[in-house]
Amino acid sequence: MTDHLHVITGGPGSGKTSLIDALAAEGLRHMPEAGRAIIQDQVDIGGTALPWDDGEAFAALMLAWEMRSYREAVNAPGPTIFDRGIPDVIGYLRLCGLPVPAPALRAAEQRRYARKVFIAPPWPAIFEQDAERRQTLAEAEATFHAMVDAYSNLGYELLMLPLTSVVERARFVRAQIA
Repeated sequence: MTDHLHVITGGPGSGKTSLIDALAAEGLRHMPEAGRAIIQDQVDIGGTALPWDDGEAFAALMLAWEMRSYREAVNAPGPTIFDRGIPDVIGYLRLCGLPVPAPALRAAEQRRYARKVFIAPPWPAIFEQDAERRQTLAEAEATFHAMVDAYSNLGYELLMLPLTSVVERARFVRAQIA
């Protein structure tokens, strides 16, 4: 049973990581986002598996990261919060117009999370770009829609996170996973 594995997804700059940090500070187990860490690592080593250089290689690293995170959390006791999940890789590839490899589809079908997935809608008031987040607000909105499609097509029920304080968002998530 994987109803203890909870995904928070959405476009970049929508407050996901701040929410996950708040939930972690309250003692909830969490798995960090793949994308930002992969970008930092690739930049550090002069690698090209970056969304702006080689999207397919970047997606392959994200899939490996998400599968490892899943494997680490699936048998752990209590709830685990994921900053994105395996279906995000599918959404990313489709967003970029890249082919979705059969193993990525199999991974998403075989490694399931709780049926209800939290999704952060675009939030222009808090959106910011930085060294790893180069997307524009329009690209962030397109990413949000790609994640809606990816998770919906896999049979997940999406719960829209309210556009409110981190404290209120954390309260919303805790109420849903209790």
